[in-house]
Amino acid sequence: MAGAALAAVVLVGAFVVRDGPLFELLAYPGDYEDERLYGVITFVLAGIALGLIAVGTSMSIAVFVGTVLLVGYGNLGEQAARLWTDHDAAVVAVFCLVATVAAVAGQLVVLGTASPSFETVLPGVVFLAASGALLAALLRDVLLLYDDPIVMLSVGFLLWLLAELEPAIGTVEIAVALAVTIALGVVSYALETASIAGMLTGVLLGLVTIVLGGYGWFAVLIAFFAIGGLSTKFRYERKAELGVAEDNNGARGTGNVLGNAAVALVAVLGYAASSTSLLPVDLPPMLFLFAFTGSIATAMSDTLSSEIGSVFETPRLITTFEPVEPGTDGGITWQGEIAGIVGAAIVATISFALFPEVEAVGAAIIVAAGFVGMTVDSLLGATLEGSVLGNQGVNFLATLSGALICALLVLSFAVLG
Repeated sequence: MAGAALAAVVLVGAFVVRDGPLFELLAYPGDYEDERLYGVITFVLAGIALGLIAVGTSMSIAVFVGTVLLVGYGNLGEQAARLWTDHDAAVVAVFCLVATVAAVAGQLVVLGTASPSFETVLPGVVFLAASGALLAALLRDVLLLYDDPIVMLSVGFLLWLLAELEPAIGTVEIAVALAVTIALGVVSYALETASIAGMLTGVLLGLVTIVLGGYGWFAVLIAFFAIGGLSTKFRYERKAELGVAEDNNGARGTGNVLGNAAVALVAVLGYAASSTSLLPVDLPPMLFLFAFTGSIATAMSDTLSSEIGSVFETPRLITTFEPVEPGTDGGITWQGEIAGIVGAAIVATISFALFPEVEAVGAAIIVAAGFVGMTVDSLLGATLEGSVLGNQGVNFLATLSGALICALLVLSFAVLG
């Protein structure tokens, strides 16, 4: 009742306040023309919707409160930051910091700071808050400013899922995970291998991978991001001359990052869920590990194949082997194919070194999965890309095929062995 009364007061205030310092602080750009705080109104309505979901489901009140405070105070922090800087990266950093602090505070108040388990719950609370802040900042970067309902509901559902997975992490571990992923994100942005949205996506993926999988999983993921990102710079001027260079000076955006890593993220979540009751069937964690490495091997193979192979002027269409122009979807070169196999071998070598489950046979399967996934990417490019699928859709289906091939081959060998 108290929450409903507060929401009603805020809604009335949003209609009444039409100018002055409070209006200046809370107004979105479009609010000035209408002289109404429509941004605040959509925020309150989104909060009410999320509250109804929390009441009717297993979503915890701590997650609900943390989400509302995260988006609300994050928005205020962003508005305040824009008063003293127009640097987008700085504004995003302020949003993430304020949103994380607000979400941590809100969750702790609900959970009770006087609880004997305070030190136990703090790392998990920080993980949820940071993950939500990164997702909110990412969505606000790629969506319109009035899309608070989408942002709030998306963040709420993410935190609900992560909370259900009950990640076991200590204070030192979450601090190191945040430091490592943020540092690598800043470096990728500084080197222009990722846009702001791409950086946020990479940091979020990295953080979730470390907490739910471990540093071995993160090493495989970051190897792809690092090598793949640097490969876009390989003879970039030559690629620009041929018209096959990545846009934005090679900086990877959200679509590119998710197209290549979405399947890997699902595998990490599946691995974490395999030790809980969330999965409808009982699947061994090893399958998710190989699905993860198979998808990353595919992404690495495809990226190196296209980035290195594209500088050669004699590609052939994979379906007919007829010569085609550089940059033609489905065009391959022998140099690119070799680079792709090397990329899969890099992922297999790292996996073999870090995971006891990945023996020699497992490493060979990862290479095979990467090659198959790379080939699927080329086949889809030659047949469906442009008419049915976009580039990111092709990347997603290719990495999915690599993940499935890798998991199924490992399962087959386990059954036969």
